[in-house]
Amino acid sequence: MDDNPYTVLGVTKDATDAEIKRVYRKLARQYHPDRNPDDAAAEEKFKSIQSAYDKIGTKESRKEYDNRDRMNDMFGNGNPFSGFGGGFSGGVDLGDIFSQFVGGRGRTQNTMNQHRERNSGRPNNEIKKGSDIVSALDISLDDAKNGAEIKFNHRRLKICKKCKGTTFGTTKSCVECNAMGITTRESTITVKVPAGAEQGQQLRLKKMGNEHPNGEPGDLIINIRLDAEEGRRWENGRLIQEVPISYSTLILGGKIQIRTPSNKRIQIDIPENSKIGDRRRLNGHGHDGGPLDVELTILEPEKLTKEQIKALEKLRKTGL
Repeated sequence: MDDNPYTVLGVTKDATDAEIKRVYRKLARQYHPDRNPDDAAAEEKFKSIQSAYDKIGTKESRKEYDNRDRMNDMFGNGNPFSGFGGGFSGGVDLGDIFSQFVGGRGRTQNTMNQHRERNSGRPNNEIKKGSDIVSALDISLDDAKNGAEIKFNHRRLKICKKCKGTTFGTTKSCVECNAMGITTRESTITVKVPAGAEQGQQLRLKKMGNEHPNGEPGDLIINIRLDAEEGRRWENGRLIQEVPISYSTLILGGKIQIRTPSNKRIQIDIPENSKIGDRRRLNGHGHDGGPLDVELTILEPEKLTKEQIKALEKLRKTGL
């Protein structure tokens, strides 16, 4: 069974936190045990949905999962620091330390470089730099269209205030940073989102990444995620809007009205014998005047009227 929470919930990795929450609520209602009594398959599905949401349902849990997933891609399920012994303290996070070692040459790599220098007889002129930090920022379609200044909680490695980074790569000690030369600090910064921002667009903030005790800071790279709002989603950079229609309109065809992302009501034609999942592209009606793909879904009423039940019974007798 696939335990990837994004796959279980049926969302992409660039989905906004709000989209993940909406999808979870929809699936949880669909497979809830109260709605599916004595259905073992539905109960198992519900548990997998709940487990997936526990992994990526909040900003904190999602960031932790994504960081762990990136580490596993590089090192497998093993601990890349298992050979260092002792563990890290002094307010330094293991994930941040890993990032610093990758981008900034930590104590072990520093020792290896010194060994090479002694053996080669020439100095190492490599420019040391702290690692870049990749994060995400969820914004509304309106903020993306018009531009906005948004507060952003930023956590990164900075040079230790106590030892000024002088213990990095040495045998000296520092109780503040555990002789790493760096500590984790949090701050709130203002991110300026330009007007006309697009889904997946990257903003690079120079020297706002992890600092290096003996070099330059890395950059902060922010991936913009646009909240497509209820009933919409992004798919490979294209905006998809689900259009629920009745079964009779699906089979017989007809005209329906929809509300576009720009809050405009338009009428579209539904051809006869349409199928669930059929799509139609509406140019000029998507985000900031781009294309909008409408996808047909079946309208599921919460409760049928007596007239509807009678009509369905008659249809069943005809073979429909």
